[in-house]
Amino acid sequence: MGFLVCSMLVLALVGQSHGYSVRSPLDRFKRFQDAAWSDPNDCTQTRQSFVLSNPYNFSVDIRMPGVVPSMSDSYYCMAVPVPTSREAYIVDFVPHASMDTAHHMLLYGCRTPYSTKGYWDCGTEQGTCEDDAKIMYAWARNAPPTKLPKDVGFKVGGDTRITYFVLQIHYGDVKNFRDHHKDCSGLTLRMTSKPQPFIAGMYLMMSVDTVIPPGKTVTNADIACTYSSYPMHPFAFRTHTHRLGKVVSGYRIRNGQWTLIGRQSPQLPQAFYSASNDIDVKYGDTLAARCVFTGEGRTTKTRIGGTSSDEMCNFYIMYYMDSKHSVPYMDCMDHGSSSLFRNIPNEANIPIPVSPDHMMSMMHGTAQKDGEDDSVLQQPKREEEEVLDQGTHLEELAGWPEVELQLGQVSGLALDSDDNLVIFHRGDHRWGVNSFDNKGEYKQRSLGPIQQSTILVVDPVKGNVLKASGKNMFYLPHGITTDKDNNYWVTDVALHQVFKLSSDGTEKPLLVLGEAFKPGSDRSHFCKPTDVAVDPETGNIFVSDGYCNTRILKFSPEGKYLSDWGAGSLDRRRRVPFQIPHSLAFVPDKRELLVADRENGRVQCFMADTGEFVKEIKKDEFGGEVFAVSYTPLHGGLIYVVNGESPYGQSAPLRGFVLSYSSKEILDTFAPDTQKFKMPHDIVVTKDGSVFVGDAASDSVIKFVPSERAEHRSVKKGGIEVQEIEETETFVQANLKPIHKPLAQSPQATVPELPEVSEKEPAPAQQAKVPEDKEKEKEKIVNKASSQGLSPAVITTLLLLLPLVLVIAIGVFIRWKKSRMYGDHEVKLEPSGSSGGILGKLRGKAAGTLNLGNFFATHKGYTRQGFDRLSTEGSDLEKDDEDATDSENEEYSAPPPPVSSSQ
Repeated sequence: MGFLVCSMLVLALVGQSHGYSVRSPLDRFKRFQDAAWSDPNDCTQTRQSFVLSNPYNFSVDIRMPGVVPSMSDSYYCMAVPVPTSREAYIVDFVPHASMDTAHHMLLYGCRTPYSTKGYWDCGTEQGTCEDDAKIMYAWARNAPPTKLPKDVGFKVGGDTRITYFVLQIHYGDVKNFRDHHKDCSGLTLRMTSKPQPFIAGMYLMMSVDTVIPPGKTVTNADIACTYSSYPMHPFAFRTHTHRLGKVVSGYRIRNGQWTLIGRQSPQLPQAFYSASNDIDVKYGDTLAARCVFTGEGRTTKTRIGGTSSDEMCNFYIMYYMDSKHSVPYMDCMDHGSSSLFRNIPNEANIPIPVSPDHMMSMMHGTAQKDGEDDSVLQQPKREEEEVLDQGTHLEELAGWPEVELQLGQVSGLALDSDDNLVIFHRGDHRWGVNSFDNKGEYKQRSLGPIQQSTILVVDPVKGNVLKASGKNMFYLPHGITTDKDNNYWVTDVALHQVFKLSSDGTEKPLLVLGEAFKPGSDRSHFCKPTDVAVDPETGNIFVSDGYCNTRILKFSPEGKYLSDWGAGSLDRRRRVPFQIPHSLAFVPDKRELLVADRENGRVQCFMADTGEFVKEIKKDEFGGEVFAVSYTPLHGGLIYVVNGESPYGQSAPLRGFVLSYSSKEILDTFAPDTQKFKMPHDIVVTKDGSVFVGDAASDSVIKFVPSERAEHRSVKKGGIEVQEIEETETFVQANLKPIHKPLAQSPQATVPELPEVSEKEPAPAQQAKVPEDKEKEKEKIVNKASSQGLSPAVITTLLLLLPLVLVIAIGVFIRWKKSRMYGDHEVKLEPSGSSGGILGKLRGKAAGTLNLGNFFATHKGYTRQGFDRLSTEGSDLEKDDEDATDSENEEYSAPPPPVSSSQ
């Protein structure tokens, strides 16, 4: 018995010891992570260069051993052996560097580094490796980190010819080391011994024979090769030149179609950036790249080489391939033919402006020739890039239209060949909760077709109606577009049909697709189709279908079915289907189709000829809803979108966005000043840059123009028309400063001089809204006072005085009404010891007086950001709670699923 008890105790102790031994590596890894350096300048802590977290996963820490650069633009390298002779995979890179010290870091893989002990100067005669070094990672200050997709890894060790990692760090300004601190920057490699389904690799495109003549404004270095391996998927790119490079672009060419992989200024941080489009490269495709150089400022020819006086033209493509057929490194050094590059997109020829603050030093060493210019040469800007430097911001052109338009729910907008605005609206029909049943069938046929003209052609300048059509034809209009012959292509969600109509007013359709009131999902039926786009070259038409179906259909000009497709995917294993493809825009210069996927809050791009997915644009600023999309080829390609309210509560302000097609950056945001977006439903942009937005909830069309064209405009608010003169922020602030200090004691305080105000007798409906206007006026006062720094006591006083001012105004109005006097009048408020002391004199005459309505109309609450490429914010108007409630102006899609108001 005693022997049995002793045996059990021994087994328990062994089990406990084994448990500790199994858990120990994890604990050690956790302790290492907890104690990991956050400060690369702190070289006092002892670090473990190799940490095993479990039998498969481990980390390799590569750090500079406390270096102090002796001169600016120093390049230091150190080598670390791959910690296993077997195959392993890098699945993540974790940089440890400070922008204050390290300019950029590169990680190479090779078999024979120049040294295996300590660190060395690799910016002069010695380089990184004696054999061929393969770049695997790049970090640069102010650049995004490189992240590998899931299940993708760089293969090292084994038979890969990568047995050493070589870290290279470029230290820019030696002044950062004036305190003589030591630098231990580097990175941690997260690795695993588990085979990965996809292997990452690098494709290098490099020019070897380019010569840049001195003084020549533009020299192109073109590279092109036919791809002859298994399919690869580019996910990141990097550009590299020296100081003469202005822009580097890389493309995949398939069936004559150029698709952008990446485009960047080589003077920006030379890290890896996410690929512009989610594409694959297959056998037979062509890969092409162009570097644009300038020889201005040089007196001799510049050739390709490794010194600071030479140039380089490199375009790196980071890709992944199926592990069964993976090729880790490929290159292309063939000169591209002029006939091929004759078709390169124009964006490849447009230099990307870079401010001096973001310029990179491209020197590889410290030697510099006498008389060599230290600054990066500025390429003269081309017309296509001027939008980035104008500082313009889209603003509402208040007072448009000059003649009131009689509109119902505005569902669609288009432009004809003369840039006249074409409005598609619903007249007296409304889309409500009872419009459709759960099968998508229209339940209000008894109302008959809309009797009003549903298609209005409007002068874009004045807003007057030029012609009207579309009576007694439609039940619930939705999308509209025009073709090169000015025919109208429209959809009706109640009829489940698509129509081609002549613009001459003929009511008989030229073509009808779908069966009236019969929803379906086959090739001859639609279910609430939303929009149409027309290819101006082939005449083919594209239909987004729609609220019930989740597809894009393509038809010939005669209406013959050609093909259809669903949503594209950035994730190769998880495809998110469309949730109401709501709006379409054709991109003629790139031959692509843009789809506003409403409930997914994204814009997806497809090749028009094949339906192949190109890329996706999805921004947090959209708030989860994108109602409409439009496109203009100006400035290299701009995308315009409007967002909508989420069915789960508004998560972002309702506004419009301007985005760069190539970079997907938000260049500007805009919203109206005199009202608020309620349900912005469609958007179009004219050739002169004016933008029109149709709002389905307010039954209106709002015009926006660049800010410099909005400086003199007519403003209409609450029955008062004001001729507004643009005033700068400085002017308003300078005139406001005396108000909140000496004004309480002196009624003679200076106030801004505003233009003459012409009053009109308010309508009864407007008089009934006095309490609501009063509350809004209080809100404006508080916002203005806060922005100008008024004290809480003054704010409270102003709010208490508002009722008194309102009573006085009503009294004056009644007196004026009784006296039948329509001439000028004057109201004097005594300043002694009461409200008169605060308000001073309030005169009915406009000259030399302060009119609060005009003041708040002119003083904007946002900063105009313009088209600065780094700017992502603009006017930010939030929706009122009262506007957020359901009303007859909102539309609904048939449940299930429960989605937001339809359109």
